[in-house]
Amino acid sequence: MFNVKCTVKSVKGDCAAGYKVGDYFHFKEGAVLEPVQPKGACMHAVSALLPYLTAYARQTPDDDWINMIDELQCPDAANTVVFGLERE
Repeated sequence: MFNVKCTVKSVKGDCAAGYKVGDYFHFKEGAVLEPVQPKGACMHAVSALLPYLTAYARQTPDDDWINMIDELQCPDAANTVVFGLERE
């Protein structure tokens, strides 16, 4: 099982949670969310990312579809935050 670092890559508009480029959080051991640094975690973003993070945290074959994903975004169409994913 991988730990996953989710880093804010871009923010379109004004994020309600106040995310800025470079903010991040960790998804540890497939189950534990460590809060965004320096802020707390936005539940709207977490709820959108969670189904992908649980799959991304697992060891998978090289040709698995989840390995093609390196960015995800929150569901706010007017103030979209894009997160980069990195296995650790």
